[in-house]
Amino acid sequence: MPVKGCRLCGSTELASVVDLGATPPCELFLTREQLDEPEPTYPLHLRVCTSCWLAQIPPLIRPEDTFTEYAYFSSYSTSWVEHARRFTDDALDRLAPDFVVEVASNDGYLLQHVVARGVRCLGVEPSENVGRAAREKGVPTLTAFLDPQTGAAIRAEHGPAGLVVANNVYAHIPDIVGFTKGLRALVADDGWVSIEVQHLLTLMELNQYDTIYHEHFQYYTVASAMRALESGGLALADVELLPTHGGSIRLWARPAEAVSGHSRRVADVLDMEKSAGLRELGGYARFGERVARVRRDLLRFLIDAADEGKTVVGYGAPGKGNTLLNHCGIRPDLLPYTVDRNPYKHGRFTPGTRIPVLPPERIAADRPDYVLVLPWNLRAELTEQLAYVREWGGRLVFPIPSLEVAP
Repeated sequence: MPVKGCRLCGSTELASVVDLGATPPCELFLTREQLDEPEPTYPLHLRVCTSCWLAQIPPLIRPEDTFTEYAYFSSYSTSWVEHARRFTDDALDRLAPDFVVEVASNDGYLLQHVVARGVRCLGVEPSENVGRAAREKGVPTLTAFLDPQTGAAIRAEHGPAGLVVANNVYAHIPDIVGFTKGLRALVADDGWVSIEVQHLLTLMELNQYDTIYHEHFQYYTVASAMRALESGGLALADVELLPTHGGSIRLWARPAEAVSGHSRRVADVLDMEKSAGLRELGGYARFGERVARVRRDLLRFLIDAADEGKTVVGYGAPGKGNTLLNHCGIRPDLLPYTVDRNPYKHGRFTPGTRIPVLPPERIAADRPDYVLVLPWNLRAELTEQLAYVREWGGRLVFPIPSLEVAP
């Protein structure tokens, strides 16, 4: 599918930021039977619109192709569940909503805390398998993609929501305008919408290029997010900078008619983005060079370790890890396996690179010299989980933002 124009403003002036070649969908882990079958790949080329400054990749894969059966279960990250609990407690105490809707609610990782507080809620989750897991936890969950019609139907049946939560989904929707109108349909006229999404500023400053994959259709600054919200009848009231996923923004939006202006924090982040050059092409020019450095350093480390007879295995099988593995061309000769806490992935193979995914217990059994941590955004959590690696002199390796072999 050729690039036709910006999906937000329609401009045809799109400039290249970084071209990562072609990769398969990052969460389509292969079964053993699929190893001898063809595997489709799609170009992974990030561009930025020089009109509205939305960074984006072409919509080559439909959300329906990825999210109907999904390999990612949020609850396997202990720190992410705790992050959701803190957010829930604060939002319920401060806003006192009588009805909460979460879009892309996954396995109930967040709404389980709303249920525990006795507040009426509903999850809207397109993936049948993870939605089933949420219902098993007692979280009411509708299997659906959000669009204006779905939002209106939920409102008609359940009433407007005082709080609508959309964590790590605003980047996953190619139809930004339709999705935003769906959010507006859900929220009460005096309600709040909370959106968490990775911040393009930290993605670029910290070389987090592995978070570019086909599930993420766009990458937001606060400036481009404001324009996206406006397209669906919402306005940004406040913003928070979060450490999650390597650096995220939490956008607090309301129906446009309920907002008279934005907070000082919004103005401060807009100034930060402007100072970083993210509203001019020059700010994007050197990103590709930094990406190339990450690739060279990681490959050099793995090759040197192999030449020295050292063993390196992976920890985690996140979507971002598959961007990194495919871009670097890492195969089982350099990384014989990775492990993951999610049993859904056990016995499967990483897309493109065909690296086996095993249970975490395999690391203690094999006692490797190095463990390459692919979900580097969970560094604090995983450093604690993997502390036992030091017992035999093993070391953890973090590839992003630059190669680091922990002492």
